[in-house]
Amino acid sequence: MVINAATRDPGGFLTISGQIKNAAEKDFTGTAPWRGNELTTGGESVAGATLIDRTGKKRYYVLRDTDGRCLCTTGVSRVKGGAAIPFFVQFPAPPTSTTEVEFNLPTFASATIKISG
Repeated sequence: MVINAATRDPGGFLTISGQIKNAAEKDFTGTAPWRGNELTTGGESVAGATLIDRTGKKRYYVLRDTDGRCLCTTGVSRVKGGAAIPFFVQFPAPPTSTTEVEFNLPTFASATIKISG
């Protein structure tokens, strides 16, 4: 996984965007853990992502719309061999004093990222 941006916007959101790459020749179909536990009927997505603000001692979950759908990339059932797919997730923005957060997506190692904006 490559994170390209973590941008705070004026509406109070933090958007993380990047790419999930499959360097293998064979398609990767183990994407079910990425959707998290709460969206078991909503299809494949990256709704299982979380942010941890170590300074503020708070965990943030992916935002949902009024119908309960994640504000994130959906329809991720496979990553073809040798391909990369773009992804995004939106979270409530941590306080402006927080400049770094830890990004987590099941099956990937945690990553500390800097927030811009």
